[in-house]
Amino acid sequence: MYNILIGGAAGQGIDTTVAFLEKLLKHSGYYIYTTRDFMSRVRGGHNFSLLRFGTEIITSHSEELDGIIALNQETIDLHKKKLTDKGFILCDSSFAYSDGDSRVIQIPMNKIAKELGNGKVSGSVAAGAVLKLFGELFTYAADVIAEVMKKEIIEINRKAAQAGYDAVEAKFSHLEGGFKDYMLISGSEALGLGAVAGGLRFYSAYPMSPSTAVLEYLASVGQKAGIVVEQAEDEIAAVNMALGASYAGARAMTGTSGGGFSLKVEALGFSGIAEIPLVAVDVQRPGPATGLPTRTEQSDLKFVISASQGEFPRLVIALKNHGDAFYQTFRALNLAEKYQIPVILLSDQYLGDATACVKPFDISGLKRVSNASEADGEYLRYKITEDGISPRLIPGRTSHLVAADSDEHDERGYITESAEVRNQMMDKRMRKLNGLIQELAEPDFMGEEQCEILLLGWGSMWGPIREAVSLLNKKGDKKYGALVFGDIYPLPQKKLNLYAKNRMLINVEQNATGQLASLIREQTGISCNKSILKYDGRQMSGEEIVKKVLEGGCR
Repeated sequence: MYNILIGGAAGQGIDTTVAFLEKLLKHSGYYIYTTRDFMSRVRGGHNFSLLRFGTEIITSHSEELDGIIALNQETIDLHKKKLTDKGFILCDSSFAYSDGDSRVIQIPMNKIAKELGNGKVSGSVAAGAVLKLFGELFTYAADVIAEVMKKEIIEINRKAAQAGYDAVEAKFSHLEGGFKDYMLISGSEALGLGAVAGGLRFYSAYPMSPSTAVLEYLASVGQKAGIVVEQAEDEIAAVNMALGASYAGARAMTGTSGGGFSLKVEALGFSGIAEIPLVAVDVQRPGPATGLPTRTEQSDLKFVISASQGEFPRLVIALKNHGDAFYQTFRALNLAEKYQIPVILLSDQYLGDATACVKPFDISGLKRVSNASEADGEYLRYKITEDGISPRLIPGRTSHLVAADSDEHDERGYITESAEVRNQMMDKRMRKLNGLIQELAEPDFMGEEQCEILLLGWGSMWGPIREAVSLLNKKGDKKYGALVFGDIYPLPQKKLNLYAKNRMLINVEQNATGQLASLIREQTGISCNKSILKYDGRQMSGEEIVKKVLEGGCR
């Protein structure tokens, strides 16, 4: 398994270089896992991507580097300490690097690019050199460049990559991997693709990092997929457009990040009381307010669980990985429709912007459900039923009045202030939870069944925790296991009650207050013994979790 860092300033072509390398290495059969760390600026600053690849499935980034591709001097200065003894630093010949480090490989990337007539292709020179360093053939380069680059710059980038390839000697050996036929997709693209498979017909959003990638993906496929994609003027308009579309019979979704979700909460309550299906995506970033707009965090959990005034049933699903993002988004659209409730999907910048190989999605067993009804005689939109789910007709497809109101209402949908009717309607809505709880997915268990120490996490911590548990169990001093939650509210409790007994519990979260641990304590009375918390905007790696567990870095 190899891990390389590509770093430089915004505007130096880091993303293009990474996309080129990712696809070339996947063509060679490697499993790819790439994470992105970038500043909130268009030009300058320090950005980098960590591209990890190998012949086994990878679920987390790594801090230990086999190679650094430095498009500026700052990248070397900041990351050299993480480079292995057998690693390399690939940089331009003009860099003033004179400390005698034998790991440094300097080639005239900028000079080659200028001689070819475009100074921006220096990244392709570097990419070509990396292929050679890892013992890869140049065979697929032309095809991949044609896929990644615009038509008018394909040839110049091919020449640049060839020049870089010819400028170095192989340093590592090619490894045979079996992932050539896997998909290479980002977390946000997987979410969007799951929505397409789930029959999404309307998506509205206001661009807000890091959720914008979902909007961009759905806009790119909207016409072919039959989806209306609307860039709204603000977050309030976006969520109300989605509610309007859902009321009219279209499967609808809206997306944003934490700050935008703050503006959507009143409409979320409207979804609850009017019983209009809605899927709302929150791609988390650090707050409060603007916070760190291009970084990652898991700090919105308790917010979305209680967002909007009053009480109403909702489902909160934290997306764990790229495959999960696809299938859970499909499922979210079904459950929103079935129970006529808002379903909230929690992603984050780490998962949303990371790209990974995934086995092609199997849609053969996926079925869309609908609770759209027919009415004979009198139609009661909010009919009191045993399961809390009332008959739903689509306006324009029926002669009946299809009521919807944000005030409390009776079975017909007429406004009421009756205490008796209020109780009946609240009880009816809350009875939906009885069915919903039966459909909850239990958290994933990983590790040793007879573990002594149990890690607890949720969402995108799935990958780092999975790697951490594997590394900890290889050390052999103790037995470790983990539960990682996807469905998180209502809280699934069967596995938790089974595995939490007589074990040390450590919650591992990307927030400052241990929000999962707090929720578990509130719902079950089970308390965690220690916490591993990180909230600087950078994701924990599996290696980092191992270090904190073994060296007592827990709170």
